[in-house]
Amino acid sequence: MAAKKKKKDKNTGNVAAQNRRARHDYHIAETIEAGLMLLGSEVKSLRNGQASIGEAYATEEHGELWLINAYIPEYSGASAFGHEPRSKRKLLVHRREMGKLQAAVQRKGMTLVPMKIYFNERGIAKILLGLGEGKKHHDKRQSTKERDWSRQKARLMRDKG
Repeated sequence: MAAKKKKKDKNTGNVAAQNRRARHDYHIAETIEAGLMLLGSEVKSLRNGQASIGEAYATEEHGELWLINAYIPEYSGASAFGHEPRSKRKLLVHRREMGKLQAAVQRKGMTLVPMKIYFNERGIAKILLGLGEGKKHHDKRQSTKERDWSRQKARLMRDKG
């Protein structure tokens, strides 16, 4: 008997790196999926799951979108021609999406925050970018209160019924 493959959700494939603080630090208005231009050693290192995008951000330079300050460690099995762990990496988006992102960043003062890097069902590395505004300290406190209250409310409902 052949084992059945489970179909995975588009954005929850094999997650290589995740920015868990993104939704805590930013009001995410919209998410966009983009491709990543990577070297072979970078892909192998991502598959090991040791990458970090907690301090990374995306920016536009010369009409192209770039991922800055993402840490992908060197792959130990690579030859002498490996890669730089914190080099700039080009993001691949459609021209129409690029125009929309540029407009939001320039006019509204929003930020492009990398939320997760994952491999889709075809095995291609993708990045989920969030278009968000930074939260103030009181906004963070308010969201924490709401999260705690919903947790407590669920506990009360579970205990009663």
